[in-house]
Amino acid sequence: MQTGVVVTRIMSTVAEKILAKASNVERLEPGEFVVAHVDFVFAHDGTAPLMIDAVQEFGVENLKLAEKSALFIDHAAPSPSVQSSILHKKMREFAVKNNIKLFEVGEGVCHQVVMDYGLAKPGDVVVGADSHTTLHGAVGAFAVGVGSTDAAFALATGKLWFKVPESIRITLRGKLGLGVFAKDIALALLRMLGTDGANYMAIEYHDELLPKLTQASKATISNLSAEMGAKVGIFPVRPFTPDKEAKYSKEIELECDSLEPLIAKPPLPSNVVPVTDVEGLEVNEVFIGSCTNGRLEDLEIAAKILNGKKVKKGVRCIIIPASRMVYEKALEVGIMEILVKAGCTIGPPTCGPCVGAHMGLLGPGELALSTANRNFTGRMGDPTAKIFLASPATAAATAIEGRIADPRKYLRD
Repeated sequence: MQTGVVVTRIMSTVAEKILAKASNVERLEPGEFVVAHVDFVFAHDGTAPLMIDAVQEFGVENLKLAEKSALFIDHAAPSPSVQSSILHKKMREFAVKNNIKLFEVGEGVCHQVVMDYGLAKPGDVVVGADSHTTLHGAVGAFAVGVGSTDAAFALATGKLWFKVPESIRITLRGKLGLGVFAKDIALALLRMLGTDGANYMAIEYHDELLPKLTQASKATISNLSAEMGAKVGIFPVRPFTPDKEAKYSKEIELECDSLEPLIAKPPLPSNVVPVTDVEGLEVNEVFIGSCTNGRLEDLEIAAKILNGKKVKKGVRCIIIPASRMVYEKALEVGIMEILVKAGCTIGPPTCGPCVGAHMGLLGPGELALSTANRNFTGRMGDPTAKIFLASPATAAATAIEGRIADPRKYLRD
């Protein structure tokens, strides 16, 4: 009989498991600091120039993650200014010099392109110099947005320090009703948690909906985890699933059967009310796109609602696919033809109006309904303009009526 042997049962959340693997330790506790190996690092034209400067200041010639990194020209693309062109040139030269993959103008928004090419994998530690890197939790990665200097350090050394986050477990139950989509789930959670309810925490999503969410829908929810303050927003994927006895700081069950189409009023994504509360409010612009809702299923639902109808005269409906792959598929299945005939303006794959770069900025006092992730003051143009956030279905219905509209009336058989 063995004596003096203590058996410790591992009781870890998904985030703890991934960081433990990346740190070469058996188990981690929330609050611990670790140096973890990074599997993939990326930056875009809004953050890469500063990352490049930091790398050069480090004086490192042999970049450890050069072959596991990427640069994206997506925010101000195609270039709307000489200054943007200078920054793009800087990125191209750095990429060639260091043998780093660069995705050019038109390839699409970094997060969607990373998904398209499978650059983030289950169990990976992914570092992106963009706050919405949380999107890649949709594939089961510990995907975190960092500053340009941290991204530079990861690129140069292949490692980065992390504080092990506490975890919130969110279980999604039930069935989505008519006109309710992943964006509405995320907005419902934002209404519950606020913009700081998950600060520096890992949100662990458990999908028990019938039918299950698509990968694209999961991406929408993981993306908006950043707006809840979360460090990461992960949908568990085998073998990276939580232990039965894993400890959480909070557990939330969202019964989705009772959800209705929701909308976030300015100036915060958490300022969420039913669409019916603001129905009838006149809009100047509708934007369907971004890393939140520019995927094929988003364009498909917009086309379903707009098919055979017209965008209201006086309203600008701007649609931007999230990537070239999404654009090509939408062309192939006839979605783009429907949208163009309805009077929509189609832009090349880019962040564009979402970040207030170009291709749909708002003027003084204008009102926009956007499928993006943020509605902060001045986000899409003039500081007196107002931005409402909703699903592509609500956006398409609004484009038809020229005022905020409930999409359910257009989805009934």
